[in-house]
Amino acid sequence: MSDPYLLLWLEASLQAWGHDSRFGRRDSLDFPTKSGVLGLLCCARGAGGEEREWLASWADLDMRVEAYVPLDKQGQPLLRQPLLRDFHMVGSGYDDQDPWQTLLIPKTSEGKKAVGGGTKMTYRYYLQDMAYAVALQAPAGLAEDVAEALRNPVWDLYLGRKNCVPSEFIGQGIFADVDQALTAARALAVEKQRGFALRVLQGEHEGEVLTLNDVPVQFGTRKQYRDRRVTVQHSE
Repeated sequence: MSDPYLLLWLEASLQAWGHDSRFGRRDSLDFPTKSGVLGLLCCARGAGGEEREWLASWADLDMRVEAYVPLDKQGQPLLRQPLLRDFHMVGSGYDDQDPWQTLLIPKTSEGKKAVGGGTKMTYRYYLQDMAYAVALQAPAGLAEDVAEALRNPVWDLYLGRKNCVPSEFIGQGIFADVDQALTAARALAVEKQRGFALRVLQGEHEGEVLTLNDVPVQFGTRKQYRDRRVTVQHSE
């Protein structure tokens, strides 16, 4: 049996799909990363370890993404909203004499107080009011288990960060091929009055070609990734 495709529908008021973020600045790509999607599946399964063998079975399989935006009153896709920037103070307002509160204050690598205080300023960026159809090729022997995990997740599911709560069921079924999966996604987009914005294809095609370091080799405390080439095609 050939490897089937899972259809995931990722829709929320806010989403964040980090790729090259650093602590003080948490950016987001315009679309979900493969590491983010596979991490979401691991959350659904309640898998918090390295998962090297499980990840290896997905690493070279296809993943296609189509992005959808709301329609205006004339039925035309609206312009995408700009990234929302949220300002955070991390470690502010805690009592460093309290043994529990002090755990929440950033420290040096040696566990000592940071020079100038433990409060850190961070900027976090979010996609607004987007929906993504993700057609994810799955190992034939794992597709049903993952689909069941999405129906009954072990851990809460978020679209990038914990404040990015999905507004639709993520798992939308298993399909024999990518065309069937995306046909179902487009029907759902019509039902939700959303219009096409962009697609992301795995590999090099006509469009904007990017190299992403988003194929997870190992999760857990020492995460490892390898590169993937993708092509972004925008609506005309």
